Amino acid sequence: MHELSIALGIVKIAEDEIAKTNATKVDIIELEIGTLAGIEFDSLDFVWPSAVKDTSLEFAQRKIKKIKAKGKCLDCNTVFSIINIYDSCPKCQSFLKGILQGKELRVKALEVS
Repeated sequence: MHELSIALGIVKIAEDEIAKTNATKVDIIELEIGTLAGIEFDSLDFVWPSAVKDTSLEFAQRKIKKIKAKGKCLDCNTVFSIINIYDSCPKCQSFLKGILQGKELRVKALEVS
């Protein structure tokens, strides 16, 4: 379950950013996570309370924006939604594609006090 290490990484990012200010806690943390980022959202929800215990994020509201994956076919240039990393182009059935979005894992914003 690598979601725990991801949650701990998010805590580290928040702690590093809050150390740059006079704030003591995070009120809201906004995350952007792509559907191809390899994150199980249920697992992240499960480990989150343990990861943030006794940190500046312990009582923070967490907002997650899920970014749906999109790819661009390298053969016919069709842009299409991807559910699975191995999806083929719906127009020409080619498996050659570039991922345009969906692998994101970022802390978008922190609201501190």
